[in-house]
Amino acid sequence: MTEMVYGTVSVQEGEPVLPKWWRTVDRWALSCIFLLFGIGILLGLAASPPLAERNGFAHFHYVQRQAVFGGLALTAMMLTSMLTPLLVRRLAVIGFLVAFISLLGLPFLGTDFGKGAVRWYSLGFASVQPSEFLKPLFVIVAAWMMAASQEIGGPPGKLWSFGLTVTIVLALAMQPDFGQASLVLFGWGVMWFIAGAPMLLLVALAGLVVMGGMVAYNSSEHFARRIDGFLTPEVDPTTQLGYATNAIQEGGFFGVGVGEGTVKWSLPDAHTDFIIAVAAEEYGLILVLLIIALYTVVVVRSVLRLMRERDPFIRLAGTGLAAMFGVQAMINMGVAVRLLPAKGMTLPFVSYGGSSLIAGGIAVGMLLAFTRTRPQGEIGEILRGRPR
Repeated sequence: MTEMVYGTVSVQEGEPVLPKWWRTVDRWALSCIFLLFGIGILLGLAASPPLAERNGFAHFHYVQRQAVFGGLALTAMMLTSMLTPLLVRRLAVIGFLVAFISLLGLPFLGTDFGKGAVRWYSLGFASVQPSEFLKPLFVIVAAWMMAASQEIGGPPGKLWSFGLTVTIVLALAMQPDFGQASLVLFGWGVMWFIAGAPMLLLVALAGLVVMGGMVAYNSSEHFARRIDGFLTPEVDPTTQLGYATNAIQEGGFFGVGVGEGTVKWSLPDAHTDFIIAVAAEEYGLILVLLIIALYTVVVVRSVLRLMRERDPFIRLAGTGLAAMFGVQAMINMGVAVRLLPAKGMTLPFVSYGGSSLIAGGIAVGMLLAFTRTRPQGEIGEILRGRPR
């Protein structure tokens, strides 16, 4: 009767974990993630065999590895989504410390795999990119600090989170990895805005970002080369952007046909950063729009659920995770169609990559944990003067 009056979900004492999880989790968002991973496997079957052939591996070597990493990612997502927000926060703080120390150790123990940026630890059988795990864990820590600052007599959490953000952004820029640095800065900016930052400070922050970009352009050849390539009116057809642009144009509305695409034979990153080009060429605009719709459903449904939350930590952390998830997808696809400079960023759950997949599974798992329906957990009850 209580849930009928107050519009909440009742708590059943002793209810098993799985039925309770299934009843409270956002099943639409969960289904979209599984569909995205399925599309990733489908595109991997088309995009990765040429690379496997060039590297002397079995035809579906990378697809098999993606299936293994994806299985681990989806398992991590499911398990994480079953946790309480308090347990998510505690585990995230510990994980953040490990990831942060790993990030600082990259200049001494990391490798660049010939790509010009020291971002990975080589384990022999695989590699680990600390920044992929750091991003979602940083969101939790920063949200915790900001939420604590809203309490009476609380610490200066917003200032602490700003200092932490600057430290991480500088560490990422030194690799250099400006793409991940921009994601961290964006995620923090969204949470800071939600936490009630004055517009004057947001404008000042935007000015600092522009100044930082100018400094990076003048001091980093890697950064300047990507910006110059983006601003040039003509695209070199022998570059990755050139191949991707041509593939998207060739695909049209319905695509050239399954397995009939040619861009995968030219693009070295066809299975990772430019996998959307393979989708556009072989399956056309139809599949691209479906992929965009799936990301949109996850982000929009998560934000709508978070708008009803009472707990400021859950609202801030969930919004930061949703924003970072959606913007990463937008950046990846924006680079492929030359709306944004090249960033070297994967498409969540679709691109190949162990660190990206597993870290993405953890991030979405935390988002699903925060957006689960909780008894009397909606802010609307306070606004309407209803009892807690």
